[in-house]
Amino acid sequence: MIEDAALPPIQAVPPIIEQDPAVVLDQLAPRIRLLKSEMAKVIVGQEAVITAALYALFSRGHCLLVGVPGLAKTLLVQTLAHSLELGFSRIQFTPDLMPSDITGTEILEEDTATGHRRFVFRQGPVFTQVLLADEINRTPPKTQAALLEAMQEKTVTVAGKTYKLEEPFMVLATQNPIEQEGTYPLPEAQLDRFLFEVLVDYPTLEEENKVVEQHSFTPLERLHPVLTREEVLSFRQAIAQVPAAPNVIEYAVRLVRATRPVSNGEAPDYIKRWIRWGASPRASQYLILAGRARAACEGRFNVACEDVAALAPLVLRHRLIRTFQADAEGKTTDDIIAQLLQDVRRE
Repeated sequence: MIEDAALPPIQAVPPIIEQDPAVVLDQLAPRIRLLKSEMAKVIVGQEAVITAALYALFSRGHCLLVGVPGLAKTLLVQTLAHSLELGFSRIQFTPDLMPSDITGTEILEEDTATGHRRFVFRQGPVFTQVLLADEINRTPPKTQAALLEAMQEKTVTVAGKTYKLEEPFMVLATQNPIEQEGTYPLPEAQLDRFLFEVLVDYPTLEEENKVVEQHSFTPLERLHPVLTREEVLSFRQAIAQVPAAPNVIEYAVRLVRATRPVSNGEAPDYIKRWIRWGASPRASQYLILAGRARAACEGRFNVACEDVAALAPLVLRHRLIRTFQADAEGKTTDDIIAQLLQDVRRE
């Protein structure tokens, strides 16, 4: 089942005026606070999830949202798209979903005036800006892989023709961690395309009380957009220029290299016991890219080691493959990452 919201008319994007990135980013932190306030009209709590999604958006990345049903994951993504005035599409992943249901397909069209027939490409729901891939692990790997090119290259290739996706393009996929019957776990290659894996937890007592007390919710159409597409692109361009000092880059690299049991003495002994495969250099890159977004959203114009440490669980938890020994000792991936953050020194 595919739900495709009508996209706003595509207009020519005005050239982004060259400005000092620091001047541009001075406006970001207050706009983020305003955005969260607007989303709070619909979403109760889940501030950490919203914050992670914004970091991913400004880092040109994608998010995998993992949580049990009923935690407003779908509503959160819809609210984010409306608050940013971006195009939105939703795909409900099912076992019978085909790759062409995502990317689109060529259809035979007849010109009624001339009688001539020709193949015309009909765009799929992937041609949007915020794509919600609902329950992505309920469809076979062949269909899951239809998103790989779109997520990495921001293009779609059909019948030998390549179509460029409109920026910003972001995939937010949801996954149910408890129901495994009839599911297809995402291959490691696809998991690696997600910038973050975000755990969506149960609300607090106060938050749940507020959810239950509300007899209705604010219609999404009444939300006031806080950022336009052009502003999102402008902020992304400025965030990409946020500097990271050599010691911060080195800390991110050492942290990632410490997850690899086959590294030359750089991994602690417990990593060799608990981890079969560690993170790739893409994780090191993502720690710095996301660190730039976190620093900018907090009103700073430099990446700090604390940014890398704060984002490490989001970036690493879906990139580490544990051993049976780790399962036997009850060590979760987050436990192992927390231990690494204590042992890898910051300089």
